[in-house]
Amino acid sequence: MAKDDKIRSSFANKTWQEIKVKDSWQIFKIMAEFVDGFEKLAKIGPCVSIFGSARTKSDHKYYEITVEIARLLADKGYGVISGGGPGIMEAANKGAHEAGGKSVGLNIELPFEQFHNKYIDRDKLMEFNYFFVRKVMFTKYSQGYIVMPGGFGTMDELFEAITLIQTGKIARFPIVLVGTEYWKGLFDWIANSMLGNAYISEEDLKLYRFVDTAEEAADHIFRFYDKYLMKPNF
Repeated sequence: MAKDDKIRSSFANKTWQEIKVKDSWQIFKIMAEFVDGFEKLAKIGPCVSIFGSARTKSDHKYYEITVEIARLLADKGYGVISGGGPGIMEAANKGAHEAGGKSVGLNIELPFEQFHNKYIDRDKLMEFNYFFVRKVMFTKYSQGYIVMPGGFGTMDELFEAITLIQTGKIARFPIVLVGTEYWKGLFDWIANSMLGNAYISEEDLKLYRFVDTAEEAADHIFRFYDKYLMKPNF
């Protein structure tokens, strides 16, 4: 459907009964996605989610670093969760798959760009229609976030995690930002403008860590959990 047609359709006259019926069925669809996700992910064990751009090419340095991070995590027994698509997501699943680890893909249905990659374990591929359900799965079953350079979707997932930890809604877990050159400008602004205007606290700047190599990223996860038992975050 063309964009203009989609907009016109959204403004089309509907009866109150039509609206109520559609909303009721939507609730069941949302519930089904939650139930399916909870049942499958609860069986997998400790996992780390890796985020980043779907547009990253396979010959890019960040793709190669992601593959190595996933291999290191899988070698230590961690499952690797990605958004299921191409780019950085594919690299994450590829590294886990090649190391013989658990390779999980939480794919989202989109009108463009998103198709699941071939490195996901067949029994660990989940398809979602709702972004918010998918994000709950990431935060509930991940013992850490490794965030590669990416666009709006990557930022959405990163700042949701930081907010949930900051407000105490989920347990604190490590958030690793890979690629200092990419993240520096944004987080300099956060330190100068957000902290400078007292919109966040000094402690909030300790909720994430910058690294530049695969070894540093994986080691931060390993050191964090040397003293903890694994469990869902909420």
